[in-house]
Amino acid sequence: MARILLGVSGGIAAYKAVELVRLATGAGHSVRVIQTPASLNFVGRATFEGVTGAPVLVEEFEPDPARGAFPGDPAPDHDPIAHLELVARADVFVVAPASANTVAKLAAGLADNLLTSAALANTAPLVLAPAMNSRMYEHPATRANLELLRSRGARVVDPGSGRLASKGEWGVGRLAEPPEIMAAIAEVLGDSGSATASDGGYAPRSLDGLRVLVTAGGTREPIDSVRFIGNRSSGRMGLALAEEAARRGADVTLVAANVTIALPAGVHTVTVETTAELDGAVRERFRDADVLIMAAAPADFRPKDVPEGKLTRESGGVTMELEPTEDIVASVAAGRRPDQTVVGFAAEHGEAAVERGRAKLSRKGLDAVVVNDIARSDIGFDSADNEVTIVFADGEREVGRRPKEEVAVAVLDEVERFRSRAAAPSTVEPES
Repeated sequence: MARILLGVSGGIAAYKAVELVRLATGAGHSVRVIQTPASLNFVGRATFEGVTGAPVLVEEFEPDPARGAFPGDPAPDHDPIAHLELVARADVFVVAPASANTVAKLAAGLADNLLTSAALANTAPLVLAPAMNSRMYEHPATRANLELLRSRGARVVDPGSGRLASKGEWGVGRLAEPPEIMAAIAEVLGDSGSATASDGGYAPRSLDGLRVLVTAGGTREPIDSVRFIGNRSSGRMGLALAEEAARRGADVTLVAANVTIALPAGVHTVTVETTAELDGAVRERFRDADVLIMAAAPADFRPKDVPEGKLTRESGGVTMELEPTEDIVASVAAGRRPDQTVVGFAAEHGEAAVERGRAKLSRKGLDAVVVNDIARSDIGFDSADNEVTIVFADGEREVGRRPKEEVAVAVLDEVERFRSRAAAPSTVEPES
C-alpha cells in the first residue's frame, strides 16, 4: 500500500477531499494531509486528523508531532524539516482541490506556503485535481498553467461540469469525484485500478452493480405542427437524481423529455418528446432495470385529434377535445418483478398534498412517492431548490428546502434503505 501526501487548497470543494481520504484509507493506504490557510475556511484540520489518524500541517514552520512519518511508519529520532520529510516519504503527492491560485503558484514554482513548498521539493508523481468557477478554469492563464504542469509530468484529473458553488451557476469546474481521483492515483502508482475491496483495492460504492432508470423533464403534446401542450418542468430534479445515482456507482439510464439544461456525464441518455414516447422508452428499458425513479412530469392529457399543418388565427376560435395519456408509472409497477423498486413523483397543489401522495402510493403500487407542493413559486418547477416529503408504506420523511442535488441524495438514501431492508433475511422462524 502507498503513502499518499494530500494537499488541500482553498475552495468549497475541499469537503470532497474528506471522502477522498476515506476511500484511500479504506483501501489500506496511509495518508498525510497538508492544508493551505484558506482551506481552513471550508474544512478544519480536525476533520482530516480524524479520518487519517495523523496530524495535519498548515503553517510552514509549525512542528510536526509525527516528525514527517506516515501512519504505520516509525518516526525518525530527530525533528526533520516537515515539508522535506513528508515529500521524501510520499509515494504520490495529490493536490485536491487545486484552486486556480495554487495551480498558478505550482506552475510558477512559487513556495509561499507549506503546500507549495512541499510541491517544489517533491520528486514523487504529482496528481492535480483542479476545482474553481468555470470562468476561472476557462481563463487562458489557468489553461496555460495546467498545460505547463502536464508537460512537466503532472497527472491532471479534469474537473466535471454541473452546478457550481455560486448560486444558480452551472459550468465546468466541479472537482472530479473522489473515485475518479483515486483511479488516477492508482494509474501513477502503476496499479490497474481494477482491484476490489476484497483484495485490498478501492472501497466499493453503495450502488455498484445496480441498474437505475431515471426519467426527467416534461412531455409535450402537439396541438398542431408547431404548438404543443406542456408544463414548466426543467428536468433539473431528474438530472440531479441521475447524477447522484451514477456517483454512487449505478449504471444509470436517463430518459430526458425536452430537457434543455446540461446533461450529467457518465449516464446513458435517451431523449423523448411526448408522453407516448416516454412510455415506450421506459417500458423498453424497465425490464433490465433494478430501480425506476419516475421524476419526469408527463402531460396528463393530449389533444384527441391533431390537425395537419398550423392552426391560424383567421380560422376563428378553436375547440379542442382532450384525452388522458398513459399512466406510465402505474402501468410498469403493475408488471414489475419482486426485486424491482419503483419510485414515483407527485406534484400536488396546496393542502393535503401528502395525503394525496400516499393515496397514489397505494393505488399505483409504488415503493415510494416523492411529494412536492407546486402551489409554492419558490420551489419545484423552474427552481434550483425543492422541498419534498418522501412517502413510503411504513412512514414518511420530510426533506426541507434545499438544492435539488441535496434532495436527490435524500431520495437515493431512501432507495438504498428500502432495498437493504427488502434484501434482509427474515427473522421469522418457520413452523415445524
